[in-house]
Amino acid sequence: MRKEDCFYLGKIVSKYSFKGEVLVKLDTDEPEIYENMESVFIRLKTDNMVPFFIKKCRLHKSALLRIDFEDIKDEPSADRIMGSKLYLPLSLLPKLTGNKFYFHEVVGYTLQDSVHGDIGIITGVNDNTSQALFVAMKGNKELLIPISDEIVTKVDRENKSIHVTTPEGLVALYLGDTI
Repeated sequence: MRKEDCFYLGKIVSKYSFKGEVLVKLDTDEPEIYENMESVFIRLKTDNMVPFFIKKCRLHKSALLRIDFEDIKDEPSADRIMGSKLYLPLSLLPKLTGNKFYFHEVVGYTLQDSVHGDIGIITGVNDNTSQALFVAMKGNKELLIPISDEIVTKVDRENKSIHVTTPEGLVALYLGDTI
């Protein structure tokens, strides 16, 4: 399995028992939907995506998942996967509707501003900041548009566009005289 065909589920953050159980910090708003998984892909330090089969998994406190893997039976085995990232195939992502979307899903969509019209094609999402941002290209200019419920007014999956109402002056800051 290639990493591009998967989505990031979470990271192994600690050992739970001397029998090899681990705790995974999930990157999801709905951790309960991952309680009964049969397997995951773990990205090992060699960058390989390796399938690991699950004997038992259950929620532990809030967004932690306690996993007992079939082939991890002791602490030294658990130490070898400590800090590793877990992935699942994209086909297992729950479908979103309305104005909710996955960041990878909107790459290639057109950004339609309520005032300026077409302001570019989304080339990625920068979520390394406190505010996630659409990264869009209009000609040879890059625009960074905040992602928030106030700015994103409509996700049009059929036409592959996202309608936004940007703060006054933001688009002009990037595009200047071209708008």
